Amino acid sequence: MASSRKRPSSDLAARVAAELARHVPRGARLTLALSGGVDSITALDILAGLARQHPLTLDCLHVNHRISPNAGAWARFARASARRYGLKCTVRTVDLGPYRRLGLEGAARAARYAAFARARTDFLVLAQHRDDQAETVLLQLVRGAGVAGLAGMAAMRKAVGPTVLRPLLGAARAEIERYARERDLAWVEDESNADERRARNFVRRRVMPLLVELNAAAAANLARSAAHFAEAHELARALAALDARKAMRDGRLSAAALARLPAARARNLLRWTIAEAGLVAPDTARLDEILRQVVGARADAAIRIALDGAEVRRYRDAIWIVSGHAAPPPAFRARWTGRSTWHLPELGGTLTFKPTTGEGVAARALGRGPVEVRLRSGGERLRPDGRRPRRTLKALLQESAIPPWERERLPLLYSGGKLVAVPGIGVAAEATAAAGERGWTVSWAPDRPKLPGSAKAMIK
Repeated sequence: MASSRKRPSSDLAARVAAELARHVPRGARLTLALSGGVDSITALDILAGLARQHPLTLDCLHVNHRISPNAGAWARFARASARRYGLKCTVRTVDLGPYRRLGLEGAARAARYAAFARARTDFLVLAQHRDDQAETVLLQLVRGAGVAGLAGMAAMRKAVGPTVLRPLLGAARAEIERYARERDLAWVEDESNADERRARNFVRRRVMPLLVELNAAAAANLARSAAHFAEAHELARALAALDARKAMRDGRLSAAALARLPAARARNLLRWTIAEAGLVAPDTARLDEILRQVVGARADAAIRIALDGAEVRRYRDAIWIVSGHAAPPPAFRARWTGRSTWHLPELGGTLTFKPTTGEGVAARALGRGPVEVRLRSGGERLRPDGRRPRRTLKALLQESAIPPWERERLPLLYSGGKLVAVPGIGVAAEATAAAGERGWTVSWAPDRPKLPGSAKAMIK
């Protein structure tokens, strides 16, 4: 641990106060990610002081990655540090297993952000600063990132879970360390920060000093470049939103409309569409391959492209981004217990029952026997229109334009062993509620694609 005794002279607290005034409404709840290092300890000292001036609720969250032999001691230190300010610090121990493919550093980061995404708070406060931003830009640059990656970290970002706030992003590392020494703060040093096999440490310890020799303002200039890239990214998003107005059909991106755009704008719109679905946009090579397939394949081709836990599909000119579920269990059956919202994870969606009068499935029809959900097995027939004969469900599904992959997991509603309704298709005429009769409208909503742990959507 480190400490020193000098009179405080930094205006850091005033600048953090300005950030809070700009972004945080009165009475909001803030949770500080408290690692115990100098950056987060400084943020703790500043925020605890400001909590009285800018009415807000403050607590802390420490993530234990169980990598270092000192991890337990760091968790205890974080709790004790928060307690000195009269604050609670929750410790979350994370499992890196699901993220191992990202390497140790990437896995720790993804698991940490997954824990952040689950925090029950309005704002998740991170103590990242200007030097962190400069390092991020350099790392993204050597990876060949586009403007979204080179934009670095945002001072405030609405994400999955709480809004991410970085009130120290404009401050230099040296300034934060000076504040901590002047305030006689104590912090822990992570021994892994000296390991230059880790990319960020290599940049911090070897690359940045050389750049500072070239230009003393290198870190500040890189951070300023990140702001320029962020502005360019916002302009690209605005252009994509304008293009989407003409290229969307019934809420889906039209492959034909995409093909009519210039290549750069087509890539931009496809990237934007993927991001709007909650996914991290793929690299340029992968994006070009997706664009080639969805635009260039023949009309009846079955397009199915795996993408970060989801799938890109095309059906009748429409581009779909759907959850990449495993095939549903064969001969699947589940019994309704009467609840209005019925999540069926095996089928990847939710059935909703809404009480109505004079429409939907008649209550009497659901009282004939056990109400079950089943899947298609072949040969089912339904008569949703009493003026027309009973027809095969296969024909009705084809006419309804329901994509083939959704038909495979579409729940069929049975009562007393008889098919009474198929969401999106209709209700059997003999089971339909008459005028003035109690009934239920039954709707089906497939799950939206989700990233593993919802972590990636928070990281930037």
